[in-house]
Amino acid sequence: MTVVLVHGVPETDAIWNALVDALGRDDVVRLSPPGFGAPLPPDFGAGHRDYRGWLEAELERIGAPVDLVGHDWGGLHAVNVAMHRPDLLRSWVSDDIGIFDADYVWHDAAQVWHTPGAGEEFLDTMMAGSVDERAGQLTAIGIPGETARSLAAAQGADMRRAILALYRSAAQPVMAEAGADLEKAAARPGLCLDATEDPFVGTAENRRRAAQRAGAQTVVLDGLGHWWMLQDPARGADVLSRFWAELG
Repeated sequence: MTVVLVHGVPETDAIWNALVDALGRDDVVRLSPPGFGAPLPPDFGAGHRDYRGWLEAELERIGAPVDLVGHDWGGLHAVNVAMHRPDLLRSWVSDDIGIFDADYVWHDAAQVWHTPGAGEEFLDTMMAGSVDERAGQLTAIGIPGETARSLAAAQGADMRRAILALYRSAAQPVMAEAGADLEKAAARPGLCLDATEDPFVGTAENRRRAAQRAGAQTVVLDGLGHWWMLQDPARGADVLSRFWAELG
């Protein structure tokens, strides 16, 4: 069974390196959303529905149901596919399902990106300077040095445009409205990873309520944060492998 990994914002597939090593499998496919380590076509809208369509098309090309794992916005794309095209999946995993909860409040950076003018200014500042300087900003929020440098090198005009379009397509109540269909995700086995130190994905109640509605298991990653796959890849690999083993 093919495992498909999808990352988020402002990332590239380098965030998966340690986890892929820990999984020790030869059937892992990494998909990079347009603008995030992959080209951003001029006619790609980069809204959250555009990314759902992109991911569905990529999974159709694989040609058989997959075990889909999404991190950050990749986790939202994964749940969107589970709600919309469960036939493409054997199972799904997300670490940010709480964003679909009706009471979720976007984190501070997202609220700036939602705002015309302020969002552009924020990203201009974030993406200014050398690769080393940008990598330093990423290290400060918890991304290890080598990975931070890889992500920093991918920053640029495409990522800037994609971030603004994606976040502005998802300002509340949009994600809460999308979450009205969470029960449809129960058509395939789901797993929600609850990293207790993640400040971006809502409250424990947001996560618990959304996971229950989606019919998903929850595994608590106590003491881990947003980049759990970099902090403790062995633990992440063990949790995922156990989940897949239970599917038979």
